[in-house]
Order: sequence, then structure tokens, then C-alpha cells
Amino acid sequence: MRDTLPLLDLTDFPAVRRQALDTLQVNMGYMCNMKCVHCHVAAGPHRTEMMDDANLALIPQVLEARKLDTLDLTGGAPEMHPRFRELVVAARKLGVTVIDRCNLTILFEPGQETLADFLAEQQVEIVASLPCFEIDNVDRQRGKGTFNKSIAALQQLNKLGYGQPGSGLVLNLVYNPQGPTLPPEQQGLEAAYRRELMEHFDIRFNHLFALANMPIKRFGDYLISKRQFHDYLRLLKDNFSAANLPGLMCRNLVSVDWQGYLYDCDFNQQLGLRLPDDGKKGGKEGSKAESRPHLQDLLHRELEGQPIRVAEHCYGCTAGQGSSCGGALHDES
Repeated sequence: MRDTLPLLDLTDFPAVRRQALDTLQVNMGYMCNMKCVHCHVAAGPHRTEMMDDANLALIPQVLEARKLDTLDLTGGAPEMHPRFRELVVAARKLGVTVIDRCNLTILFEPGQETLADFLAEQQVEIVASLPCFEIDNVDRQRGKGTFNKSIAALQQLNKLGYGQPGSGLVLNLVYNPQGPTLPPEQQGLEAAYRRELMEHFDIRFNHLFALANMPIKRFGDYLISKRQFHDYLRLLKDNFSAANLPGLMCRNLVSVDWQGYLYDCDFNQQLGLRLPDDGKKGGKEGSKAESRPHLQDLLHRELEGQPIRVAEHCYGCTAGQGSSCGGALHDES
């Protein structure tokens, strides 16, 4: 059963155009040590897709050529790529901020014993998934034993300085709902996380990002199996807020898949909605002559002012307080 077809229909989502590019978000591959229910990538231990050396070599070139501020590494578990550390070092030498979207349990996988120390040495910002501060909720969504491993990982990171005042080592947590509902107000939820994690586990962190679940891939399949897909889309559309449009992450970020192809965001990537052609290579959308924008094109192609490809799932980023890779887009309180 596929979840992508309902999202490819025509949409009345407002037109959006790009601003100056500052962030390169790279999916290094779909291999992961976990198989979470809410995963919009459908990552897991069985996935074998990995970015090759040729595309990896292009990343530092693009960062330098475009003078980008941030390299945002995701997956799967990006740390499982054999050249993850090499890429991090190359980007840091350029003065680029590196974000590692970490599932926390990866720190305890064989061969990753020195991962936490490496991340701290390179001053990598960590964005870590912790969908709840209660064991039952986390284990139900991400697998039995995940909560305890995640807590142990956070404590290890705290000992290295992550999340500690004045350390410069940034540790942000990510919350997402258990099912087809909007996330609660981020500021209040962050206060609850801070209180509970400190009181019970002596854990500190910098910020909490409250994200909406996107109705695609594994979570989309879940919604379809429960006959909740269209109801969830209606919930997102009914809660659309135009106040979120200026802060959409796709306006200054470009997403790169494991093959080096470009998309407006990670969600478009999973739906195969590639970055719109700039028209210079000819060919209409869907035709054989249409170009397929690639990482290499960023060495000479400007994106500012270009249209962003939108579809029904875009309402997931604009519902309620909004949702982006950096959490809520505005304060509802």
C-alpha cells in the first residue's frame, strides 16, 4: 500500500519562493539501527542505500563555493555511513556549522564507541530524537529498550559538555506526537521536558523542537491502515497558519538525497518531488528532456527567487505553531 499517491494531487497550498541559500541538508543513506513507527524515510537495518564517494567529495566543494553556513546531516542514521566522520572534519575545517540528526541509540552500536567524543571534539551540534520523557511512550514508538538507551546516551553527552551552560556544545531534543495529532505548544512542552529530565535523570539540554508527523512513507502507511489518512490531512489544512510561511525551512535550505539529487526539503525528497528545473536545460516537467538537478549544479546555479514545489503535505509544516527542522515557527502562547 502506497501513501504517496494522495499527496501528488493538485494543491491549493500558497506559492512559495526561495530566499538566499544558507543550509545544505544531506541524507547520507537510509541505513539505520532502528525502525521507528513515525519515520518518514522508512529507514531501517535492512536498507542498503548509501551516498557514494563521488557525491561525498562534492559536498565540501559546494559548501565552499556557495559560502554556506550549515551542513545538516541526516539519514537513516548518518553516523552509519563509513565516511561520516571524514565529511564532518572537512566541513568543520571550512568553518561550517555541522548538525548531526542523531537517534541517540547509535552511540551504543558496535564500532561507534568513540562517536560521542568525536562529535564533541568537532563541536558538532546534535539534534536528538526523544519523542517523550516517559518510557512506555518512547518504547512503543521506537522499540523496546530505546528509552533507557536514549537516557544513557544523553547522560554521556552531558558529561562531555553537551547542553551545559557556556560549553558551546549544543544539544537539542526533538518531540513528535504519538499519532495523527498536532504537537502541543513548544514552549510549555520544553519546560516540562526540562523539569522531568532534570528531576529524574539529571539531564540538561538546550532546546526542544516540537515537530508534526508528516503523512508520508511509514507514518503515511500507518495512517492509511487505520483509515486516518484523509482525516489527518484535513486536520493539517484546517489548522493552516499563514504566519508560518515566512519561516519555512525550504526557503533557505536545499535537500540532497543519497544519490546527490536536489529537492526543496527532506519530505519532497521522500515523495520524489525533485527541485524544479531552472529552465536552462530545456524540457517540460515529466518529460525525458527535463533535467534532474544534482549537487554538482550547486557549484554554479543560483536558487534564490526560484519557485518551491508544494503539495498537500506542505500543510504539515504550516499547521498550528508550524513545524520545521528547527521546531515551531511561531509562538502560540
